[in-house]
Amino acid sequence: MRIETSVTRLLGIDLPILQAGMSWASSNAALPLAVSRAGGLGVIAAGPMYPAALAEAIDTLRAGSDKPFAVNMPLYRKGSEEILDLLEQKRVPILIASQGGPDKYLKRFKALGTICLHVVASEAHALSAANKGVDGLIVVGGEAGGHPPEALVSTLVLTRAVVRAMDGRLPVIASGGFADGAGLAAALALGAGAANFGTRFMATPEAGLAQGYKQAVVAAGIADTRTVGRGLGLIRAIANEFTERMTALETANAPEDDRRSLFTASTLKMAALDGDVQRGKLEAGQSAGLVQRIQPAADIVFEIAREYRAIVAALPR
Repeated sequence: MRIETSVTRLLGIDLPILQAGMSWASSNAALPLAVSRAGGLGVIAAGPMYPAALAEAIDTLRAGSDKPFAVNMPLYRKGSEEILDLLEQKRVPILIASQGGPDKYLKRFKALGTICLHVVASEAHALSAANKGVDGLIVVGGEAGGHPPEALVSTLVLTRAVVRAMDGRLPVIASGGFADGAGLAAALALGAGAANFGTRFMATPEAGLAQGYKQAVVAAGIADTRTVGRGLGLIRAIANEFTERMTALETANAPEDDRRSLFTASTLKMAALDGDVQRGKLEAGQSAGLVQRIQPAADIVFEIAREYRAIVAALPR
């Protein structure tokens, strides 16, 4: 099955379905390999990975498939220069950079022929990255899990604004709130060339998350996430003991030191690897409310594509 768009042509993939780079969940080879084999774009999340583990995951992906894949690199991470050096040595086909500016990586990777996508959360950021010379943009709206934009502008509005600002200059990928074929159809209708799916791929056997985390995603409703940590590094996470305590401090206008102490004491790793789904940061997007079961990643890719085809066919003409 093929669905051709500006993004599939740029990336050399069959379907405009990207699996988001999610720390721990896709900090492995299994999840991105399954997605890439199915025709989407699998993405390794380099954020929490040691260099040796990242190198091994890249080698495993290359050995397992000749399909394109990407590595997501949060530019703020500790040891970022060492990781960038590794990615340069490995000549990764697609680099997705987030939480930093393109100047840190663009020239060296463009020289290799690496396709460079940059994650943005506003029109201003999009225009700046485009002017620097990136190959495409991933636009993250307020529904997204992990680190949504502080303004929490919805993906529906932000994607359309960036598409209009780009005026065809660069392919755009919409991210935040997508879980199925209807979401993909909506993203393409907004003018994006693909949709980025994060939370949906958490509920897979291949995701590197504790089983309790995956079950929490499946059990969550569309109103069961909270945004906490404004001014400290805003996150969206499924409601639990940590978010309740954090929300209470924020509502009471507690001193920043108190809020920071609680915010930093809880980590994503506690939930993802240790399985502490009450005190850990159970990061997920609002689309968790649309995720109904745990299923193989390849099945999700095929299901999204089939749903998209059926929905488009049923639209009034």
